[in-house]
Amino acid sequence: MPLRRLLAALAALLVGAATLVAVPTEAQAAPNFKAPFPCGQRWTYSHHSQEVRRALDFVRSDGGTTNGTPVLASAGGTAYRFSQPGGAGNYISIEHGGGWKTYYFHLSAYSVANGQAVGQGQQIGVTGSTGASSGPHIHYEQLLNGVGQNIVINGSGLSYPGSYGSAHLTSDNGCGSQPGKQFMTWGSGIRVRADARLNATVVGTLGGPTSVRVLCQKQGDTVTAEGYTNNWWAKLASPAGFMSNIYIDDPNAVLPGVPTC
Repeated sequence: MPLRRLLAALAALLVGAATLVAVPTEAQAAPNFKAPFPCGQRWTYSHHSQEVRRALDFVRSDGGTTNGTPVLASAGGTAYRFSQPGGAGNYISIEHGGGWKTYYFHLSAYSVANGQAVGQGQQIGVTGSTGASSGPHIHYEQLLNGVGQNIVINGSGLSYPGSYGSAHLTSDNGCGSQPGKQFMTWGSGIRVRADARLNATVVGTLGGPTSVRVLCQKQGDTVTAEGYTNNWWAKLASPAGFMSNIYIDDPNAVLPGVPTC
């Protein structure tokens, strides 16, 4: 065999051997994904046969209003804005690195710029019903290298019920991680009402019109007064440790970013 042909044959064998011993690239570990809605809120979810990939649809089940609720990044990354009027509507895609991506469909509004870096728990949009949607909800997906994955929140896989009401998820996304989320300043836009007025002595012991910590909130006795009806109340604490219950005068009933008691 001529030397040139012999060298070519040896080269082909070496290439073939290298191919045989090649080891596939190991899949990147998933981020610690959290719920795509604010801390303390409870949502129910379902999966329908018409849904693409392994999506879950979320709607509120804690007495609050789904439409207009903030949508949060379930992990940090780079957010991209898209619009698909006949399908996903206004939606956000977040690239998390390592081939991981999350989708948030049917937004009524965007809260971040296209290509903006976002942190876990940061508001990226507002829940709505744009595109092919029968009502306000968050269509949520987790993908690896473009392939839909079974959704995992805080390391635990969620079920895939065929209707709402049988499975629920309470969010811990953003709990204490965003300045101001668990604190409330009177007159800051979140209205509250106590048994006594805010300038009364019993409330004045909280320090007057200053920031107080909202420890938690829950449903209690229904209160009707001066144009509002609500059965949610919050437990507050001042820097000195004084605690009091105070009723929430908020059309959405639940304070965003505050856990339930």
